[in-house]
Amino acid sequence: MRRFLRPFPSFHIELRSRKSVYASKFIRTMSTENAGTQKDPVTGEMISKTELKRREKQRQKEAVKAAKPVPTQPQKKQKDVSDEDLNPNQYFELRSRQILHLKKTQKPNPYPHKFHVSTSITSYIDTYGPEGKIIAGTKLTGVEESLSGRIHNIRSSGQKLVFYDLHGEGKKVQIMANQQDAADPDSFISTHEIFKRGDVVGVVGTPSRTKKGELSISPSTMVLLAPNLHQLPSSHFGLKDQETRYRKRYLDLIISENTRRIFVTRSKIINYIRRFLDDLGFMEVETPITSLLAGGATAKPFITHHNDLDLDLYLRIAPELYLKELVVGGLDRVFEIGRVFRNEGIDLTHNPEFTICEFYMAYADMYDVMDITEAMVEGLVKSLTGGETKLIYHPDGDKDQEGAKTLELNFQRPWKRYDMIETLEEKLGVKFPPGDTLHTDEANKFLRELCTKHNVECSEPRTNARLLDKLVGEYIEPLCISPAFIVGHPQVMSPLAKWHRSRPGLCERFEGFMCGKEFCNAYTELNDPFEQRLRFEEQVHQKEQGDEEAQGIDDTFIDALEHGLPPTGGWGLGIDRLVMFLTDSTNIKEVLLFPAMKPIDVVPPAPGVPGPAPAPSGQI
Repeated sequence: MRRFLRPFPSFHIELRSRKSVYASKFIRTMSTENAGTQKDPVTGEMISKTELKRREKQRQKEAVKAAKPVPTQPQKKQKDVSDEDLNPNQYFELRSRQILHLKKTQKPNPYPHKFHVSTSITSYIDTYGPEGKIIAGTKLTGVEESLSGRIHNIRSSGQKLVFYDLHGEGKKVQIMANQQDAADPDSFISTHEIFKRGDVVGVVGTPSRTKKGELSISPSTMVLLAPNLHQLPSSHFGLKDQETRYRKRYLDLIISENTRRIFVTRSKIINYIRRFLDDLGFMEVETPITSLLAGGATAKPFITHHNDLDLDLYLRIAPELYLKELVVGGLDRVFEIGRVFRNEGIDLTHNPEFTICEFYMAYADMYDVMDITEAMVEGLVKSLTGGETKLIYHPDGDKDQEGAKTLELNFQRPWKRYDMIETLEEKLGVKFPPGDTLHTDEANKFLRELCTKHNVECSEPRTNARLLDKLVGEYIEPLCISPAFIVGHPQVMSPLAKWHRSRPGLCERFEGFMCGKEFCNAYTELNDPFEQRLRFEEQVHQKEQGDEEAQGIDDTFIDALEHGLPPTGGWGLGIDRLVMFLTDSTNIKEVLLFPAMKPIDVVPPAPGVPGPAPAPSGQI
């Protein structure tokens, strides 16, 4: 029994020992697997073999999927952007790039030196426009003309047929560009892609008519002469902004036929006046713009400086004194048409610089000059209207609106005359002091009280002349709708006019008015040097009272009078005012090509950014 039992403890110990080894191995195996026995080649992690296999299998699937070609979506065709869809800055940038590219390649040169024009658009229309000259739908075979002008509208009928409206000289003709007529049909499409609205082009082609009967030219070649880099305003709506029209008159003239008509009429008016005076034996002369004294009118002058002489000079306010000195010298009939400058306010009828016509006629008086004025202006109106002496004027500037106020102006001679003092007495119901006392302090008190009573405003200095002028503006000028004369001015208002031959204290002077505004002024000229010096001294007294418009003493002019000025009639006409009334314009800026304007604050583009660099416009 003891032999039998003795080995058992040993076996038991051995069995327990084996279990411990197996448990130890299991623990080590589990611990090793948890720690990771494989390195992921992509992430660098230590992972189990099983996890590595799973990852590799997944990556193989993704690689196969990525290797398959991805079906491409058909690209949508981009819609062409028209010029009208661009804002002005975008248009300028794109157009500038296009023209710069043409300058670089010279295919074609966008700024050629010369283009031969065989006929004007006006002459082309006169020659080929008459009915029967060209049958509708045909061309005048064997005839070739070359025209130039500016493109206003472009209409395409496919890529092989393009219509353009070519404008020039206030006329329009159509360009009917057909590929089959082109000298180089292969380049037809690329050539006509260059042209834009506003471009100046040259056209060589055959006179033709469309099937609808519109006169055209069928070009064999069409050349860009000067590209317009800016977006041209719509031909339908035009250029409506008034400020832009005045500041960019070139653009206004391109777009507006009415603006062109006004300035063509202005030119005709000046030419008529020049011919009228020339036919009467007047000689046209030129007198200085700058002088040491500003005389010949009652106005505040501009001052400039002569560097070499180190002198302040005045821009002339009138050429009167120089012209009368020429009459003294024996040039009996002289006139000048030119600019004068007055440092005054800007409003609907005043501009700091304006055009004046003055003439001086020896051995004439105000009554002769009055007759000449009536004859000149009546004849001028007839020449503009084809023989009519009546015009319609819209004082509120709303001629295109229904119910607009209208005034009928009758230019037929003789014109109505209003005596200044008599008319004021009639309108105000008072008796004025005698004419030879209208320069006194008592008269000043009377005029001040009269203006106060009738609420007529007059700023300081309230001199007799200024008070009278305000009363005339309130009660007489509005009566002058059709052309009329105001006569019988007091001497205190007219330092250069001769005294009235039968009415003491008054002078021989008339002012022409229409539509309530002055357009001309005339005297029997004062030729007495003693009296002239007294008048100048009175002007100096008014200047000392604060009247900046009063004149000073011109000793040179008095010296000329001392040599003898024959009895003379003098006359001055405001060209701009007259043009306003004859072209139905209510704003003087409408009849001045480049009116005075306040400056605009402009910011130049940043360096490298495309865009027009603003520069001083020259306008004030």
